[in-house]
Order: sequence, then C-alpha cells, then structure tokens
Amino acid sequence: MQTRHVKIIGTGKYMPKRRVTDSEMDRALGVQEGWVRKKSNVIHRHFAEDETASFMGAKAAYAALDAAGLAFNDIDCLVCTSGTMEQPIPCTAALIQEAMGQQYSGVPAFDINSTCLSFVAGLDVMSYMVDAGRYRRVLLVSTEIASKGLNWKQKESAALFGDGAAAAVIAKSGPEECSRILSACMETYSAGAHLSEIRGGGSGRPAGAFAPETAEHYLFDMQGEPLFRMASKKLPDFMNRLLAGAGCSIANIKLVIPHQGSAMAMRLLSRKLRISEEQLLYITPNHGNTIAASIPMGLHEAIRQGRIERGDRVLLIGTSAGLTLGGVVLDY
Repeated sequence: MQTRHVKIIGTGKYMPKRRVTDSEMDRALGVQEGWVRKKSNVIHRHFAEDETASFMGAKAAYAALDAAGLAFNDIDCLVCTSGTMEQPIPCTAALIQEAMGQQYSGVPAFDINSTCLSFVAGLDVMSYMVDAGRYRRVLLVSTEIASKGLNWKQKESAALFGDGAAAAVIAKSGPEECSRILSACMETYSAGAHLSEIRGGGSGRPAGAFAPETAEHYLFDMQGEPLFRMASKKLPDFMNRLLAGAGCSIANIKLVIPHQGSAMAMRLLSRKLRISEEQLLYITPNHGNTIAASIPMGLHEAIRQGRIERGDRVLLIGTSAGLTLGGVVLDY
C-alpha cells in the first residue's frame, strides 16, 4: 500500500535569536568579503546561543499545534525527526516533551533519525500509523543545532549551515478530502557512508575517549565533491521510481520542496530532474542548510506564502548522509 489518507493540518517553525550574516561568516572563516555568499548563496542564517534543541523544538511544536487549532492533549504521539541530538540519552523527543511542559502527559515520544531526511522518513513511517488508526494525530518535530559541530577548517560546509526547528501535525483525512500521501521512496547506498559523518560520540569513539588531538572526530566532516557526484548520478533514476509510484510526472507537481543544500546542489536538482524555477521552493539564502529541519521549514514557508493550497501536488525530496536518497509525493 502506497496511498495513505493522511493530511498535514498545521506547521510551525522557530529560528534562533542570533542572526548571522554572510559578512560575519566571511570574517569568522578568514576569507575574502563575498566568498561565503558566492560559495553557499547563504545571505544570512541563525545560530543558537542559549537556546537548546529541545527548547527550539518545543517552540516550533506549539506553533504547529496553534496552526492546527489543537492543544497538546489532542495529539497521540510526538516524534523527533532530527539529524542531530541534544544528548545521547534520552531521545530528543522526550526532552522536547519536557520543554513543552508536558512531562507528565504520558504521550509516547521517540526519535526517527535519517540525518537530513529524518522528517521525510518520519512522515513516511508515521503516516502508516495514522492511516491504520493506531494514532489519530502525530506531532513531528525537527530541531537542529548545526553550529555547535561545524568544522571551521572545512570552509565550504561551515559556510552553509544554520540552526532552527520546524514541526508539523499530521492526521487522517476524511473520505471526501483530497489530501493524501501518494508515494514514498528511500534508498541507501552505504558506499557513501563516510563521505558525510561525525565519527565521535557513539560507541565507536565514545565521548569518554575524547582528547584535544582527536577533536576533529567530534566535528562534522563532509567530502563535498565525491558526495555531490554520487548523488547526481543516482537522483534521476530515483526520481523516476518515486514519481512512478505516485502515477505522475514532474509536470504534475505544483511545488518541489527539497532539502536546502548549496546553490550548486539546487542547480543540479533543477537541471537533472527537470524542475522549473516556478516549481522549486528555495529558502537557503535566508535559512542556510538546517539539516532535517530544512524540508519542514520549506513546507511551512510554502503554506505561509500561499505557494500551495489544498489539493496541490507536492514533492518533498533530498539526500542525506548514508548516502540516502528519499522523497514523498503528497496531495496537500
């Protein structure tokens, strides 16, 4: 079963208080004025200061509940769909529940992590639960603090990332409603597993083994060019399989909401997948790459800006560490 009678009934987002311009990043990275904007096309992004990931997630979650006209006790499950975690144990979803002041609610809370595609994976998995009646309404929250793990020696990747959170509430759609998920697909090619990674902090290199000379293992490490080449080869066939599952073509898609990567990645996506400028939602210039939060942020902005209306066909698509390709076709 691919089609699921599920709809997105509310979205929200939270951006940290500190706004960081491209000029500030030029100075921080020790590069010429204008280098960051040229390389990443990020004009400004936000970095967390005293905000925690759970605090940001709680803010985005309540914004999504407000948009849906719901209270916390109207939801049956809280799922954190983030690529980074606030701490190894417990799961970030539990910390978000606590930050929402709902620590005695009993609402189940757990994480689904597929790095940058965590929201897509969470939407796919939990939509089956909603369609089957296991849960009536599910709150999906993506909250990311990339700035704490940037490797400032890797200037191109450091120039791209930003912090923030986004959330969405999903519920079952009625038989008379047009909202539904038509198709979802995810493929992982672990030949690229070590092209984008943070090696330290898990059981392979536990935090207790940290020493200054091994600090780079605890920072984000990305080999951009080989990752880019691998993704560009696999995306077109992946897209064909995803759209075939939905019984449509790219011409039938009203809006494409991609994982917000670099300007080069967006150009590749448009060219390789034949996506027109009018079809593409691009928020990287004023958000940066917010990891798993980038797709739900894009969804939130598409709704807020009136780029999509009920019944419009939407494609969520992206790549993540793994290397994983993922996407969902839905009728909003």
